[in-house]
Amino acid sequence: MRIRRLLLAALLPAALGAQAPAVTYDVVIENGRVIDGTGAAWFYGDVAVRGDRIAAIGPRGAFRTASAATRVDATGQVVAPGFIDIQAHSIGHYMAGNGLALSMVTQGITTAIHGEGSSLGPVNDRILAAESNAAARQALARFRGPRGFGLWLEYMVGRGASQNVGSFLGDGTLRVYVKGEEAGPLTPAERDTARAVVDRAMRDGAFGIASALIYPPNTYASTEDLIDASKAMAPYGGVYITHMRSEGDKFLEAMDEAIRIGKEGGVPVEIYHLKASGVRNWPKMDLAIAKIDSARAAGQDVQANMYLYPAGGNSFASCIPPKYSAGGKLLENLKNPALRATMVAEIQARDAGYENLCEIATPENVMVMGFRKAANKQYEGKRLSEIARAMNKNWAEVIIDLNVDEGLALGEILFLMSEPNIEKQLRQPWIKFGTDAGSQDPATAVGLTHPRAYGNFPRLLGYYVRERKVIPLEDAVRKASSAVATRLSLTDRGVLKAGLKADIVVFDPNTIIDNATFEKPHQLSTGMRDVFVNGVAVLRDGKHTGAKPGEVVRGPGYRP
Repeated sequence: MRIRRLLLAALLPAALGAQAPAVTYDVVIENGRVIDGTGAAWFYGDVAVRGDRIAAIGPRGAFRTASAATRVDATGQVVAPGFIDIQAHSIGHYMAGNGLALSMVTQGITTAIHGEGSSLGPVNDRILAAESNAAARQALARFRGPRGFGLWLEYMVGRGASQNVGSFLGDGTLRVYVKGEEAGPLTPAERDTARAVVDRAMRDGAFGIASALIYPPNTYASTEDLIDASKAMAPYGGVYITHMRSEGDKFLEAMDEAIRIGKEGGVPVEIYHLKASGVRNWPKMDLAIAKIDSARAAGQDVQANMYLYPAGGNSFASCIPPKYSAGGKLLENLKNPALRATMVAEIQARDAGYENLCEIATPENVMVMGFRKAANKQYEGKRLSEIARAMNKNWAEVIIDLNVDEGLALGEILFLMSEPNIEKQLRQPWIKFGTDAGSQDPATAVGLTHPRAYGNFPRLLGYYVRERKVIPLEDAVRKASSAVATRLSLTDRGVLKAGLKADIVVFDPNTIIDNATFEKPHQLSTGMRDVFVNGVAVLRDGKHTGAKPGEVVRGPGYRP
């Protein structure tokens, strides 16, 4: 009798013509191979989106009868969480560009995390005094006041952003805020101010403190200064993320310093773009990995990230001893004939007390770019050794003279790393990824740039996963999404899960690849078909839609 009653109860509404409430979604992505970002094996499934959230995930066909404003057929495609770039440099793009982040969203990057060494907030008189450009000073003045860091984040996204945007507090910014551009350790009073600035930035949503210790004024920070600042962010769940003091001859010593800062400061440590730079330092990678594993085995949270190219890139002025930048006087010092002989000797020396990547790479492996003067454009993309021969000068003299002639605006690409080390790093469970680049648009780009601005994540998926088979696709997606979200305590995105933000990518695993090269970098990647940010399509069929649904993302210490 009980079974009969249950059957009647189930059948009666249908017999009476009752209608179940209609289920409606804004987007249904169906028939794809779902890789959810956790590292779990892919499965055929459908993802339903309502508003800015993932509403439901089900097996293939689960939402066939549901009403959907947009249906995306992902047959033959992978459906995955949007990628999170832990080392973005698109601040200029979001401050003054169109906010479309074309070279980034075509890689599948839905969230960009900034701050390596510098952030544009908070701002005070010392920050403004260090900026020589009047228009830039006027823009920066918007971010004065105790909550300047938060004002800066909100301003960038308020202009319209196709990505979610967040940042660490740049240690260089922190230093200039409290001491200006002078060298030397912070005084007790300056440390007090630094702690207050860190406290406010963490409450504004900073993910922690980001140092870049080979670049002035970051390089002037002492280990003790960084420990003290780390203690101030520890109660807010901050991370100490660092471009270490050396990635070359003192690579292992720099790693020891980073680990010490995290241990004594009571915070996790994240190492930017892990690498062993220069042929003579390539064997150190095994020891560096062992150091990280040893620290983790002892209970300390140390991790790292990387980009997927054998060359780095930075300012051509970075090969000049940082002591000459103290007080903002680098250009003045470069023009001083009394200093020239000493500078040339220091730049050429194997160990002049600073990280000279031009010497470590050797002039044959330094590509110079960014020339603006017509007379110098002949050197665009040439190696430093070639330029020296053409100018009939010593290569160290070329560094001095071209930096003066081009007003410190030149960039360089340094061929420093080994492919076996790149693959070895990729296999580590604690690795994740950053572009270390700003967004570009081939239609407006001028001069050369590093190809990672266009191809870092597609290179991961196409070259290292599909062609080289270094790691499985599921692990690559995890390291590009949830691994970064977990690192930054971003609990509302990074995984495909009902209730989380709908940052979703759809790509062809058989065709995705980077097209940018060092010689011809301004080429968009292919294979990334659709990208959704907070439920809104910013890329459909490989074309930007013009949408700018990005939000500010903030660290765990955020206090509105």
